Amino acid sequence: MNSLTASDSVIVPVQCEYFALEGLGKLLNTIKIVQQRLNPQLVIEGMLLTMYDSRLRLANQVVEEVKTHFQQFVFDTVIHRNVALGEAPSHGQTIIMHDATSKGAVNYLNLAREILQKNSLTRIPDHERTVEVATEE
Repeated sequence: MNSLTASDSVIVPVQCEYFALEGLGKLLNTIKIVQQRLNPQLVIEGMLLTMYDSRLRLANQVVEEVKTHFQQFVFDTVIHRNVALGEAPSHGQTIIMHDATSKGAVNYLNLAREILQKNSLTRIPDHERTVEVATEE
């Protein structure tokens, strides 16, 4: 509650799992309460789909469900499930320090670009909007 009260905006992470949809409703209610009582300037920056595995039907269903109900709030960038993302914290490193060429690192770099562009804080041309993954995992 304190961090939401002190923030200008919030990024809502949504795991591509069934129970994440249950928690999403509760988090959105909490944000609404903070907006009404403590911080009327708080805005939802966007919803970030995380731990996505395109091979899983459930993950694809969650993505479709979230995009159907929250279209304008869902970031274009999706964070894919990836080994390097799991390894980085155990090495005490960020994903960029651990393996900057991994799919997860590239996903997070693309998210940073998307946020900067959304808020008109960059001069990156549209054709350079995303970075491609150099290696497959």
